[in-house]
Amino acid sequence: MDETLNNNVGQFLRMYRQMVRIRVFEDNANQLYLSARMPGLTHMYSGQEAVAVGICEALTDKDHVTSTHRGHGHCIAKGARFKEMFCELLGKEEGYCRGKGGSMHIADQANGNLGANAIVGGSTGIATGAALTSKMQGKGTVTVCFFGDGATAQGIWYEVMNMAALWQLPVIYACENNGYSEYTSTAEIAAGSIIARAEAFGIESYKVDGQDVLAVNRLAQDLVTRARNGDGPFFVELETYRFHGHHVGDINRAYYRSKDEESEWKTERDPIANFRNWLLTENIAGTDELAAIVAEVEADAAAAVAYAMEAKFPEQSEVDMHVFAGVRHSLPYIDGSAR
Repeated sequence: MDETLNNNVGQFLRMYRQMVRIRVFEDNANQLYLSARMPGLTHMYSGQEAVAVGICEALTDKDHVTSTHRGHGHCIAKGARFKEMFCELLGKEEGYCRGKGGSMHIADQANGNLGANAIVGGSTGIATGAALTSKMQGKGTVTVCFFGDGATAQGIWYEVMNMAALWQLPVIYACENNGYSEYTSTAEIAAGSIIARAEAFGIESYKVDGQDVLAVNRLAQDLVTRARNGDGPFFVELETYRFHGHHVGDINRAYYRSKDEESEWKTERDPIANFRNWLLTENIAGTDELAAIVAEVEADAAAAVAYAMEAKFPEQSEVDMHVFAGVRHSLPYIDGSAR
């Protein structure tokens, strides 16, 4: 094994485990929906694991992310635990938001996850605000804003990119282009180049294969370091694919994408299978070791689901709790002057 690879064995196996954790979590979430045990819908992240893991592996606990309605992968990659995740999906009080957020509004402040957002493009302002706070307070933290290709049609995205570019904020805009905005091909809703939109603001921009966790991580490591040193903002378009429909109820997809297309991505461009093959080819891990990781993750998920099924619902008296904070902090202006 190459010495460089040998020095990173722990990181590679950690990334593989994280990708497997996301896929296994989503498989279980889908079963909870199909068995009518989970209220509401969920939007599966399966197929896009290399994006969340490749980027979050480059971040510290103090760095921030904002997420989307398809946000389970970001939550888990940033450190979320199965038990609290499943409790949240099932509306239980031990969930990350005490069961009030559900699938599309999970936040995990302890790990720097500022929250998923059901509004398309809704978290772009939150992420940019977090980056502004970091710069004004000299925290040295970086914020990654995850969003889909559909969010590039939202006006707020252009407004915040303009501010981020003007103020050189430590934020990375990570566009997960999975080829579809709900049920419409991205090519039918986005004229021109997505990456050119960011370049128009003078933002340094990149395009990367979002199914290659190593390529994603290499780019993320570089951009996070540079953003932390004051070189931000940055924009990255990650070409990826969602293996399932827009949401768990979207099972009859033939009218907007073909079976052959789905099959090609699942058999040839599955980020977990391809990374597994690379780990085996480079002798970083053996078949038994990787199988053991999968088995351990599956057991953890099964135990977490069983726990969440028996966990308590929040008390009715909590219905108006944790929805408003009346605290206002006094901060200096961007130029450092006092208010």
